[in-house]
Amino acid sequence: MSVIPESELIINSRGAVYHLDVKPEELAPTVITVGDPDRVEQISKHFDSVEVKRQHREFITHTGFIGKKRISVVSTGIGPDNIDIVLNELDALANIDFASRTIKPELTSLQIFRIGTSGSLQAHIEVDSFVAGTHGIGIDNLLHYYRHENNDEEKLLLREFNAHTQLEGRLSPYIASAATSLLKKFVTGYHNGITVTCPGFYGPQGRILRLGLANPELINRLTEFEYGNHRISNFEMETSAIYGLGKLLGHQCLSLNVIVANRVTKKFTKDGALAVQNLITNTLEIIAQ
Repeated sequence: MSVIPESELIINSRGAVYHLDVKPEELAPTVITVGDPDRVEQISKHFDSVEVKRQHREFITHTGFIGKKRISVVSTGIGPDNIDIVLNELDALANIDFASRTIKPELTSLQIFRIGTSGSLQAHIEVDSFVAGTHGIGIDNLLHYYRHENNDEEKLLLREFNAHTQLEGRLSPYIASAATSLLKKFVTGYHNGITVTCPGFYGPQGRILRLGLANPELINRLTEFEYGNHRISNFEMETSAIYGLGKLLGHQCLSLNVIVANRVTKKFTKDGALAVQNLITNTLEIIAQ
């Protein structure tokens, strides 16, 4: 089996992976990712015990227990580029032998949950409500750096999405699905729909401050998209990258978002901190079961 060079997998002086500064034994099989570094402690304060606390740059990791359930919480920062770092390093921690720098003969499938904030693209999905993403459609370019294939449903959805939005040619959207084994646990109290992932917060999400937009109808086209029972529920900046890389690496992933802005009704949450805390509490209750 080939040895992974030092330049490709960087391991620091304490034997931890470079960006996360986490050792393999410090990572739990259930992982929660959050964009905001401050949100890590907002989650780990609910743990019965915390055994590991690590921080390097914007990447903070706490590992601990709720009852007998071992969980790690990792901050990713914002955007698909950071997800590329975090997902690859989480997989390395689980599936690469750091001593020999070789891939383990038996691979581990992590359960990876994103807890985040998002903008609704449907009037009926109101602020402070929860969304579990059935699919992630990326209008960034991350997954195109990796060899990937879609199943028949994903191919149909992506074809219809491209035809409706007319983004293909200007962009190269990609699609990946949530883990159905996790999604089925988040039905009651959750809207289910497609989550679109954008490479930015302003222009890529149709916001106008001082710059004009190359695609001013983007919001309307996303809101109006419909194929069978599939609608676009929300958009944010991480889900498709998590789903895409997670699927390629053999992990089970689910993105859970609380709506802080409704881009159709133009409403914004009155208490974002409370909205996020409600999602955290609900998610931990389900995960810990």
